[in-house]
Amino acid sequence: MNSVEGVAIASRGGAPSIFLRNITKAFGETIALSDVSLDLRAGEVHALLGENGAGKTTLMKILYGLSQPDSGQIEADGVVLKIESPRDARAAGIGMVTQHFSLVKNMTVIENIALASAKTFAIDLAKVRAEIVAASARFGLDVPPDAVIASLPIALQQRVEILKALMSGCSYLILDEPTAVLGPNDIDSLLEVIRRLRSDAGIGIVLISHKMAEIEKVADRVSVLRRGQVVSSSLANGITSKELVTLMVGEQQSGAEQRQRSASPSQSPILVLESVGVSREAGGLSDISFTVRPGEILGIAGVSGNGQTELVNVLSGTTQIDSGTITVEGHQLGSNTPQSLMRAGVGILGEDRHASAVHALQVVENLILDCVEKFAGKFQLRRKEMLNHCESAITQFEIKANPKQAFGTLSGGNMQKVLLARLFSRKPKVAIISQPTRGLDVMATNYVRSLIAQASKQGTAVVLVSEDLDEILELADRVAVMYRGSVVGIVDHTAASRESIGELMAGIAK
Repeated sequence: MNSVEGVAIASRGGAPSIFLRNITKAFGETIALSDVSLDLRAGEVHALLGENGAGKTTLMKILYGLSQPDSGQIEADGVVLKIESPRDARAAGIGMVTQHFSLVKNMTVIENIALASAKTFAIDLAKVRAEIVAASARFGLDVPPDAVIASLPIALQQRVEILKALMSGCSYLILDEPTAVLGPNDIDSLLEVIRRLRSDAGIGIVLISHKMAEIEKVADRVSVLRRGQVVSSSLANGITSKELVTLMVGEQQSGAEQRQRSASPSQSPILVLESVGVSREAGGLSDISFTVRPGEILGIAGVSGNGQTELVNVLSGTTQIDSGTITVEGHQLGSNTPQSLMRAGVGILGEDRHASAVHALQVVENLILDCVEKFAGKFQLRRKEMLNHCESAITQFEIKANPKQAFGTLSGGNMQKVLLARLFSRKPKVAIISQPTRGLDVMATNYVRSLIAQASKQGTAVVLVSEDLDEILELADRVAVMYRGSVVGIVDHTAASRESIGELMAGIAK
């Protein structure tokens, strides 16, 4: 008999725990997990913390059958579970929602959920629709069953993923950095969903997160991984955020150094947007106007989907403007192409670090993607100069990698350091930086923010687009708030607060 057959892992009330026993996993010479033991309980939120590369996601991939341990086992109710695939995990009542959704964008919610749960080619969509409506009401997810996935905002797509897992019969749900893609209001809504799943439905939840405030709000227990080992597991209400950070990094950390702001820069603006507009077909921007001076950080805040991505596309040259003007260092651009912006001294760090690099290429090759001509010989690239450039960047930006390592094998924090090294090595006059710390751990976040602050100190004008209000408030000299494709207010840091910025983000006129 299959080891998961007949095991009701999480029957309501007094459900047995899932036990991960002495899990070890290595990738070549790298030990990802070393003798890790953890237990998960029904009706409980178990937060899993650790720096990028600490082993959190690897451990959860093993639990969900996406990877196999070198040694150790998973048990439930005294039975050893043989989880060799996600199908086995789902049969054992385990579901997982990652940052990158596995939804078919051109299908409806009904079709996606039917596809995930289908056991035969004969699918009764009307029955699936009724089940979605009932499950949405039961779990408080409010998912529109007939909507096409591509038409839904990120927060609702995430709810579809959660509902898909719950409707497959999962009693334990792994949420891997679920708030990394959400704006503040959506984060609050998701945390309420998590509370309801725990309290009303008795779901056991593993929450991988780097955000201490979220852990304080919903976690019952917290386990900390460091370098592939569990260094602490305790009740959430018995440990402080400061203690958790110390456990994660192995030494006392005071957090990111507060940026010292001077009075408003007296120099002339280096970047000026005046009445910039983009057609609705291209995303929709209306009458965008702002300036940025050398050494200034202008924060762009807003709930996801209010034009921030479209603005970054305009400033990177991937979306052409239909009206208005863009001026860099006193020279109006005839067109905002990637080439014209780069020639004018504008550098870009996009919001998706995976799309900003070639995973199969080496670190040394990714570092020169936007300046290949500097290393081009008559017939081939000057490899020695490339290597020297890369080694210098690795030292300067504290990148934990070797030049010939494939970019795709790096942790999220080191990927971001490579991309920042590529950006700042060019010494841009203007740096457009979007979502720079999304999904990063505490140490990587602090380091990335310090790089941005240092760049502004050296005279770079920075446009910082972030959905993390704490990040905006920590770094920005002024905050421009976007709502429905327009800038609805620009607030000086001396007057900026979560409340004042939040009201503008919600469309409440000031």
